[in-house]
Amino acid sequence: MTPGADVSVLPAVNACLNLSATVLLLCGFAAVKRGRRDVHRAFMLGALGVSVLFLVSYLTYHATHGDTKYPADAPLRIPYLLVLASHVLSSAVLPFFVAVVVYRAARGRFDRHKKLARIALPIWLYVSVTGVLVFVMLRASGAYHGVG
Repeated sequence: MTPGADVSVLPAVNACLNLSATVLLLCGFAAVKRGRRDVHRAFMLGALGVSVLFLVSYLTYHATHGDTKYPADAPLRIPYLLVLASHVLSSAVLPFFVAVVVYRAARGRFDRHKKLARIALPIWLYVSVTGVLVFVMLRASGAYHGVG
């Protein structure tokens, strides 16, 4: 990133990437429930790719911009902080779950893959949905004035 580059669009991009991951995860889940392993694999790899793009964008934004503070006097400050805290904690453990789930699938250990995926999928969905919610709450509070 060049010095002085405008990163104000990245939170909106991140929210879109989180929303995309949510849709891909739900489509992947629906596909595997219908016995369409090939379609499931494509959707889940798409969700993984979108999530990696999100991580790169998120780290770029925070490395150049820093944190966005939620206004102290905003009426939804406590709910925002609770959502943010649960989002951060969940997102901290998520990569470990995803790595093991992907590894097990790649090795053809579908029995073990399925067992852990039942835990990982709800966490991944929660992280993706609350990522969008954090963006929306920041925008509504007036704390974030970027593009989007």
